[in-house]
Parts: sequence; structure tokens; C-alpha cells
Amino acid sequence: MEFSMGFMIRRANIMSTGKIVNIIGGGLAGSEAAYQLARRGISVRLFEMRPQRLTPAHTGGGLAELVCSNSFKSTAPHAAHAGFKQELAALGSLLMKCAPRAQVPAGDALAVDRDVFSREIEKEVLATGLVERITAEVGDLSGLPPAAATIVATGPLTQGALADFIRSLSGGHGLYFYDAIAPVIAADSIDRSIAFAASRYGRGGDDYLNCPFSKEEYDGFYDALMGAEKMDFQDFEEAKYFQGCQPIEAIAATGRDTLRFGPMKPVGLTDPRTGREPYAALQLRIDNLSRSAYNLVGFQTKLKYGEQSRIFRLIPGLESAEFLRLGSMHRNTYICSPLVLGPDFALKARPEVLITGQVTGVEGYTESSAVGLLAALALTARLEGRPWLLPPADSFLGALCRYIFESDPKEFQPINVHFGLFAEGVFNVPRKDASGRRLGKNDIRALMVTEAVSRLIKWRDECGWQPL
Repeated sequence: MEFSMGFMIRRANIMSTGKIVNIIGGGLAGSEAAYQLARRGISVRLFEMRPQRLTPAHTGGGLAELVCSNSFKSTAPHAAHAGFKQELAALGSLLMKCAPRAQVPAGDALAVDRDVFSREIEKEVLATGLVERITAEVGDLSGLPPAAATIVATGPLTQGALADFIRSLSGGHGLYFYDAIAPVIAADSIDRSIAFAASRYGRGGDDYLNCPFSKEEYDGFYDALMGAEKMDFQDFEEAKYFQGCQPIEAIAATGRDTLRFGPMKPVGLTDPRTGREPYAALQLRIDNLSRSAYNLVGFQTKLKYGEQSRIFRLIPGLESAEFLRLGSMHRNTYICSPLVLGPDFALKARPEVLITGQVTGVEGYTESSAVGLLAALALTARLEGRPWLLPPADSFLGALCRYIFESDPKEFQPINVHFGLFAEGVFNVPRKDASGRRLGKNDIRALMVTEAVSRLIKWRDECGWQPL
């Protein structure tokens, strides 16, 4: 089966349902949308240019390849991201189905082996029998074969003509921010006589390795970091960083102690060599199931490659580190969703085109997958002639949607899920327990998580969006 654009199709003999949707992009959002549509009986052509052509950040051709981190963030009962993941699981999210199969130890975070995760996603998507994966770069929407609708899920690294199309959606100017990737090192190159296994505050067992700094070692590392050469931006570009993923040197530039009160905080750790809390500590997180690789937690960077090798080997325990992947910077493009999108993720000017994934202005793996899922549900409702209602504003998914669609366009910028998305007073949770004891912050937030998830489930059941 071939179209005029010369597409190469990996799975050709799918059942036709009479309803066909084109999806451009096989990342988290595109894969999630394809899976959700197919599970509801809607055929999908899934266009992904990799491995025929790679992006500046991707290295392989699998669906849903993770490039920045291997973590889907916290599962702690009081964490916003824990509630967010519970809501996704309640809707039958593909991410939440596959992540546990690829899980690696990471304390109270959900982290995965990247390769295993990608394989599991692709297996599930193709197993629906209603998804054709087509290897081709799409530059012009007009060249796509006829379909009931087209979902653009090309992600923040969109290039070429399609990037120009997305840029035009925001009045002709490109909205963007810079994202950074942390290095990954070989496990057997870590000096275990210095780096010790422990999780901060004793949570999650000994899933992390910790590289402890004395004051002298920290000062030397800090001075070298601040004096290192960094990658340059284009003359016409301004360095715009997303707050939750700033390069380590940008954080360090705000003050000498910022790192050790941020990503290098030693609180809750004890150096076995001294029996005391270190002055600062870098944490290393397992990156694959075989435990042969670790990533430097919070160490996204735009240092030049040679500088990374030199500077990061100043970290105690990493003097002989073998770098399996060096850190890098890439430009993330996003649209001004409040201006151009309706609440069903469709373009106001072209309703047959839906936009989803990080390009809508969400930041993070789970957020990207979540809006892919919701776009698929919204399109399903349209194709079935059903009304589409967004999740309630007092759920994590609903609060995220309100930000995307109802923010002040002048203030719009990428966001991830956090408690600040909720309106004040939206949760009616007690401040004291049955004995009259005042509840702590984490206890209150755990109750908020429970309430938010219950409201999402109620919406799911009332709208008929149970997992299939």
C-alpha cells in the first residue's frame, strides 16, 4: 500500500472501520492518541519520520522514545504527579499500561528503561490491528491522504515546513523555550568507594547513588562550572528556559549555594565515610533495567561536550566516568493555545486539524501523553456525534486543560502539573484528623490527591470514557 508521497508502511493489512484519522508524530502524545482511537474502533495512519530522519535529540526510530529523562516523576501519595498518573491510569492510558513493564528502581519516582518502554508502546499500538505506522516526514498537510481528521503531535522539535505551519498558528511568530538533556554514564565507571546508595529522607530504599561533596570539593566544582564554555544560541534567539528544566549552569549562575539547596541538596543523606551529612550531593538514578547506566539527576546542561567530560569528572566518585550520552540543548516550539485552540484541541480556524502533545504548551512526558489521550477522546466524541466535556477543573487533567485553553495569551508559557493549577478553595479537605491533631502539609495534599482522582473517575463514568 503506497500513497503519492512515497510512504513506507510497516503494517499494511489492518481492518478498515470507515473512520480513518491521520496522526503526525509517533512520540508520547501521538502514540497515546493512536492507541486510544484504535481501541475505540477508529483506524489510524500514524506518520513518524524516524528512523528515516532523526531529530537533534532522538537517537532511534521507536515510538515514544524518551530523550530528556527516564522518569515520569513522583508516586508519593501527596505528590501532584502521583494523582495525575492515577487519573491517567483510570482512563486506560497507554503510558500507564507500559511504564510498569519497563520500570527501574527510583525510590518514590516512576522511572523506566527507555528502550524497553519504547518497545512496549510500539507493541501495544500495533497490536490494536487498526494502526498503520508509516515512515515518512510530513511537511505539508495538504499532501496527506483523505481522513476524517488530522492530529498534529509532532512535538517541540518540529522542523521545516511543518514548523512554519505551526508557527503560523500563533500569528506568524514562533513561541519557544530551550530544553536541556542530562548526561548518562556507565554504571561500572562509578567509584563505589565514594558514591553510596541511599534515597533522600530514607524514601524508596537505596535506589539512588549519591556523590558526596565536601565544601572544598563543592567550591572547586562550582568555580569550574561557572568558568566552562557553553553552547551558543543563534544571534536572533533569546535564551528562554522552562523553569522546571533549567540547565545546571543557569541554576548555578543565580548564586553559589543555589545548587546545594536545589538539585544537589544533601538533606536526609549520610556519607558512610564520615557519618555526617555531606556539604552537597549529586544523585544518580538508574537508567535501564540492567542497571548498566545511570543519569545525573537534575544535571541538564548546555555545556560544550568537551567541557562536560572535564567538569563532571570533578564530581566525587565520577573521576573516571564513562559518558554513554552527553547532555545537550534543544529548542522546544509551542503554540499559543488559548488563542488558536478550542476545548476539543481542534484549531479554531481549521476544525479538521487537532493539535496535541507538548506543542500545545504542556511540559513533561505524562502531560504530553495526557493531552494526546484527551484529544483522542474529544475526536472520538465528534466522530460518534456525542458531546465533548472537558474533565472537571477540580481534577488534575481538568486543571491542566483550563490552563491550556483559558490562560491569558500574553502570559502563556509551558506548564507541568502542580497544585498551583487549582483555584483556591476548590478542595474541601479537613485540616485536622479525628483526634483534633492538625494535619501536616503532605497529609492535606494526599487528601487533595484522593479527592481530585475521585472527581476524575466520576466524570469518566458519567461520560462513558471507561478503559477499553
